[in-house]
Amino acid sequence: MISGRRVLLAVTGGVAAYKSALLTRLLVEDGAEVRVILTESAHHFVGPQTFAALTGSAPYTKLFDSDSVSPHTELARWAEVIVVAPATAASLSKMANGLSNDLFSATVLAYTGPVLIAPAMHTEMWEHPATARNMAILEEFGYETVGPESGALAGGDEGVGRVAEPEQIHEALSDLLGTRPDLGRLLVTAGGTREPIDPVRYLGNRSTGKMGHAIANEAAQRGYDVTLVTTSNLHADPAVNLVEVETAEQMLNAVEQVDMDVAIMAAAVADFRPAKKSAHKLSRSEGLDSVELVPNPDILESVVARDKRPLVVGFAAETGDVERAVQKAKRKDVDLLVYNDVTEPGSGFGTDTNRVTFVNRDGSVDPMPLTSKDEVAAQLLDRIAALRSLDS
Repeated sequence: MISGRRVLLAVTGGVAAYKSALLTRLLVEDGAEVRVILTESAHHFVGPQTFAALTGSAPYTKLFDSDSVSPHTELARWAEVIVVAPATAASLSKMANGLSNDLFSATVLAYTGPVLIAPAMHTEMWEHPATARNMAILEEFGYETVGPESGALAGGDEGVGRVAEPEQIHEALSDLLGTRPDLGRLLVTAGGTREPIDPVRYLGNRSTGKMGHAIANEAAQRGYDVTLVTTSNLHADPAVNLVEVETAEQMLNAVEQVDMDVAIMAAAVADFRPAKKSAHKLSRSEGLDSVELVPNPDILESVVARDKRPLVVGFAAETGDVERAVQKAKRKDVDLLVYNDVTEPGSGFGTDTNRVTFVNRDGSVDPMPLTSKDEVAAQLLDRIAALRSLDS
């Protein structure tokens, strides 16, 4: 199944690169989200605008001179699968020997998921002992291969080394990905709620939703049926069922519609909202002596109280030591709580990193080092898998 999957296509420098454009079209038509790495040598055979038109985004070409601090690790984390087509003799050598001197080779080296390679070269190059050795190493890595085929080659030659046809690569990729494992229904809430005072102003908080979106995207990649109820407009995996809300009451109403096996309540829900919302913008001349506040619903409490209770993960963004979070975990009766001190550098709202402490049901704590929010999401889902296996 390719629809909804994140495919990173690496196009290396051979005349067969023109077929990669046809492969890209097949993948996009099948519903895949495709990003393309175009090596420097590939530019001699195909242009970046071709892939930009087919995918809707410009291909990635450089390891340096990029807006991203670490483009190779970002692409490696994003991809569900890497397809190298065509895979030249030079690219096979780079992958087999762990070279990382360009964006393509650095990304493959940083990637831990499935890789599909479609070799393409002259027969003499394919049959050379160095290529045979490199292919054997890649097979040991667990990389899958499609082709090469026998047929007409560049320069009028005939023999083994012709790249597999786009339809063959597409079929091999479908077999490699298979179907997503069914891990159950998972709810994530994300972002900070905004409680309106008038049509312009609101009460809110500094949460951006980065942590919740990272969790939802990681869960979708692992095979969960994910519903993300969010106040944020950040990227969400195409497989995620996205529900956009603004206020705590809207979030509660959305959550109540979701059947779930796991609930990860990462949103920063405002505890209070204005008792009255002005229908028009309040002007300075009108004055505003006070804003009367009333409590918002406790969305976490409503999930915990369900007759068919899911496994529940709470979040505690605090300013202080972990003991307050330990007491919150007990009071809220959650299965796991994720605590972080938002005053710590690199661990506050809007950052790409987080330093969390996992608070277990028995009150024990597991502090983690500062790491990316993507890695925190992976660690959290690993813990959830372990908790579910204990309950099964």
